[in-house]
Amino acid sequence: MIKILRVNMKTKACDFQDVPAEYDGLGGRGLTSAIVGKEVRPTCTPLGPHNKLVIAPGLLGGTNCANSNRVSVGCKSPLTGGIKEANSGGQPGGHLAKMGIHAIIIEDIAPEGEWYQLELTKDTAKLVPSTVAGLNNYDAVAKLVQQYGEKNSYITIGRAGEFRLTAASIAFTDRELRPTRHAGRGGVGAVMGSKGLKAIIVNPEGGENLPLVDKEAFTAAAKRFSKALLEHPVCSQGLPNYGTAVLVNILHEAGGLPTHNFSAGRFEGHDEVSGETLNRLTKERGGEGVVAHGCMTGCIMRCSGIFPDKNGKFMGKWPEYETLWAFGPNSGINDIEMIVRYDYQCDDYGVDTIDVGAAICLFMDAGVLKYGDAEGCFKLMEEISKGSAIGRVLGCGAATTGKVYGRRRVAEVKGQAIPAYDPRAVKGQGVTYATTTMGADHTAGYAVTANILSVGGTIDPLGKGGQIDLSRNLQIATAAVDTVGLCLFVAFAVLDIPDALVAIVDMLNARYGLKLTLDDVPALGKSVLETEIKFNREAGINEFADRLPDFFYDEELPPHNVKYDIPEEELRTALTW
Repeated sequence: MIKILRVNMKTKACDFQDVPAEYDGLGGRGLTSAIVGKEVRPTCTPLGPHNKLVIAPGLLGGTNCANSNRVSVGCKSPLTGGIKEANSGGQPGGHLAKMGIHAIIIEDIAPEGEWYQLELTKDTAKLVPSTVAGLNNYDAVAKLVQQYGEKNSYITIGRAGEFRLTAASIAFTDRELRPTRHAGRGGVGAVMGSKGLKAIIVNPEGGENLPLVDKEAFTAAAKRFSKALLEHPVCSQGLPNYGTAVLVNILHEAGGLPTHNFSAGRFEGHDEVSGETLNRLTKERGGEGVVAHGCMTGCIMRCSGIFPDKNGKFMGKWPEYETLWAFGPNSGINDIEMIVRYDYQCDDYGVDTIDVGAAICLFMDAGVLKYGDAEGCFKLMEEISKGSAIGRVLGCGAATTGKVYGRRRVAEVKGQAIPAYDPRAVKGQGVTYATTTMGADHTAGYAVTANILSVGGTIDPLGKGGQIDLSRNLQIATAAVDTVGLCLFVAFAVLDIPDALVAIVDMLNARYGLKLTLDDVPALGKSVLETEIKFNREAGINEFADRLPDFFYDEELPPHNVKYDIPEEELRTALTW
C-alpha cells in the first residue's frame, strides 16, 4: 500500500495515512511543492513550528527504470524566504519508494535542546532520542551503522544543521553508506535541525519493486530508455569518465568560468582542477579510487567517482563541477586535493558547497583571506563545525557573508548564491538564475545545454535571442523530471533522442495505468511551477525580484568583454505562458 507518513515532532506521533486524492499523479518535487503549497503558510517563520519538511521519492522510484531513485526535499526556505525543493541521489530515495512511502511530512518542532531520530520500517515509524546529536555526518552515520546495521540507508544533518545555519544541507548515504549525497540548497538542513530531527534510519527490509499495471509494456519502455542513455555521448562517455567536472575546461574555453568573484571568465589553473585531472589521478593512485561510480542503485550513467589520496585510501568523492568552481577558480585555488578536502568538510558538516564556496570567495574579496589561500580556506571552513561567530556567518552562505562584510559584488538571487556559469557568457543560464522559483539555481533550467554543449539545439551564449524561451522550456521540463524522480542528467538524452521522452511517458502509463501523452509532460511542469510561483508571491517575493545583481549589467566580463543585457521587463516574462 502506498502511504504518506506524518511525523509530529512536538507530540511524537507518527501516523501512516492514505495518499489524499489531491496528491494523485504527483511525486518528487511535484509532491513536495504541492504539500508545502497547501499546508505551509507562506508568511510563516521558516525555522518555526509552522513550516514543514517534506521528503518524497519520484513517480518512477522503486521501479527498474534507470536513474529514477532521486529524492526531493521541500519546505519554506530559510535562505530565500520562498518555496524550496532540494534534490539528492543516494540510497534512501529508492528505499522509501520500495517501502511504499510516498512522502514523509515532518511537522511542528521538538522542545529546544531535544534531539530525535526516526526509526522507519516498511510498516512502522518511531521517534526515539538521538544517539548521534552533536556529531557531524561521517561520525553520525558510522555510529548509526553500528547501532542499526549495514542494510539500512541513512538521512542525517551535521552540526551546521543543528546550528540552523541557512546554507545547511541534508545528507543521504550512498551505496557504501557514506554521507556523500546531499539535498544541498536553500537551507533544508536548517529546517530539519529546527524540528529537532537529527537522523532518519531507513530500514528497507520487506520492500520490493512497486507493482506495475502493465509489466510487459513497462519493461519494454525501460529498455528503450536505458538504450537512449547509453547511446548519448554525454551520458555514456563524458559523465562516467570525468564526472560533472568535465565542464571545467569546457566553460574555461567558452569564457564563462567565473573567476575571482566573477571578475573574469577564464582561470589560468583550470586544467589542474578539471575532470581530466580527477580521472588521471584516480587511475594513477588506484587503491580505493573509482572512476565511474554510481551513487544509487539503478544508476547507469555513474557520473561520480571516488578520489584516493597518494596512498590509495579514500579521500572523498569526486567533487561536482560547481564545487570545484566555487573553491577553485572563483577562489583562486588550483590545488585539487585541497578542493576534495573542502568537499569532504562540506559533506561532513552538512553545508551546501555552492553557497559556502561562494561565501569563501567573499571572505577573499573582503581581504579576510587572500585569493588562492588554500590552507587559510581549510582553517576557516573548520569554524563552521565549531559554531564560532565567523563559522556561523560562513555557514549561512554568500548573501549573509556579503552583508556582514559590506561587499558590493555579491552574486546571489533571492538570497541564494549564483553557481558556476557566468550569466554574461551563458545568457540563458542568467535567465534561469533570475527567474526560477528557487533562487539562483543552475539545475532549475539548465541552459548550458544549448548555450555551450549544443544539446537540444544551439543558441549563441553571448546573444540575447532565444534565451527567454530556452530557459522557460527547460524550467518546465525540469519541474516534470524532478516530479518523476529522474536524475537531471537524463535530460541530455531526452533533448537529443526523441524516443527517450516517449519511453518515460510509456513507463508512467504502464506503471500507473494512465493514458498520458507527450503534451501532458509540459502541463505537469507548468502546474508544479504555478504552485511554486503562487507560494512565493504570497510569501512576498514578487516578479521584481526576478533580476540579477547590478554588477552583471554594469561590468564587462573578459575575455569576451560582454555585459548582461537582457532587460528586466523581458526576464519577468520567462515564467508566463
